[in-house]
Amino acid sequence: MRRISLLAIVALFAAATTLGARFALGEGGSGTKGATEPTNAGNEAAPAQKKPQPRPYPTEIRGVHVTMALASLEGKLDEYFSLTREGLNTLELDVKDENGDIGFSNPTVPLAKRIGAQRSYYDAFDVVDEARARGVYLIGRIVVFEDPYLARRKPGMAIQRRGGGVWLTSGGLGWANPYDERVWKYNVDIATAAAKAGFDEIQFDYIRFPSDGDLSSAVYKGQTKEPKATTIVRFLKYARERLKPLGVRISADVFGLSATRDMGIGQRPRKLAPYLDAIYPMVYPSHYGSGEFNLPDPNAQPARTVALSLRDFALALRGQKTRLVPWLQDFSLGREYTLDDVRGQIMAARDAQSEGYLLWNPSGVYTAGALAGK
Repeated sequence: MRRISLLAIVALFAAATTLGARFALGEGGSGTKGATEPTNAGNEAAPAQKKPQPRPYPTEIRGVHVTMALASLEGKLDEYFSLTREGLNTLELDVKDENGDIGFSNPTVPLAKRIGAQRSYYDAFDVVDEARARGVYLIGRIVVFEDPYLARRKPGMAIQRRGGGVWLTSGGLGWANPYDERVWKYNVDIATAAAKAGFDEIQFDYIRFPSDGDLSSAVYKGQTKEPKATTIVRFLKYARERLKPLGVRISADVFGLSATRDMGIGQRPRKLAPYLDAIYPMVYPSHYGSGEFNLPDPNAQPARTVALSLRDFALALRGQKTRLVPWLQDFSLGREYTLDDVRGQIMAARDAQSEGYLLWNPSGVYTAGALAGK
């Protein structure tokens, strides 16, 4: 469902000049770099350390997605931060993307360094400092199990193909094995680095089993008889145990139909909810087939499609404390999307009593005025 987002971006920005990263000890900033542990010179007990607390949520999340390639361009992040004038209060930035690339360098993720997955698209501490100066809530997106880079460099950690070799999707992409706890550790190590840099929230994407390609030929080393959703829940429980002490929130992206029916990929919102602060359903109307929700063409009725999908999520999450924040479509696919189409989705999300919304556009170009107004 996210595949449309990377091909154009990679081609457009592969040669972009990137920014350096500064994760050496001793530098300033709002993250944890350079912090020195106090010494206990006397015999008295050291004071207990206060548990870090997350920054407050915006009253209503109003944000956009930004790729690491875009973040690397001179002045580009400033353009997104300037959207605060239109009402933006949240930025969701790729920390690890669908290619398996990591947006910044950090020596505390040794596997990433060994396989060469670290990039220097942006300086995480600088981004955090700027976000806080602008009053912007900062979410770090980590693509978990779709990871063609890890699959290529560490094939033993990938889904295997019956008959030998690494299993690939219909698009030729490798996936990390959801049963392999080394994969869990790798992704949560990356999340930990982002949390320590000061990101307010870690948002896990592709937190599921694959849905396209010859699934019958996929072989999972270490596979158990447990339901797929249980495997995903175990990953989230592990992630929560490691990340919560850092004072960072945890969330996940899920398919827009995952609350309507079991899609066989391990995304069962009600089962995931106890381990998440927020769930972000991708309710892009262009991704719903004809007849879904009894609509002849869901893409022609974006507000209605969003409303019906969020109705199912509200039912699935009834009684849970998890916040519901939808991803909304701000790109054209199948037909031209207008300001009215985007605003209609926003109003549908508000009518569904969601806690806000995020806009997705694979090219990173968002409709002027979409964030403005109530």
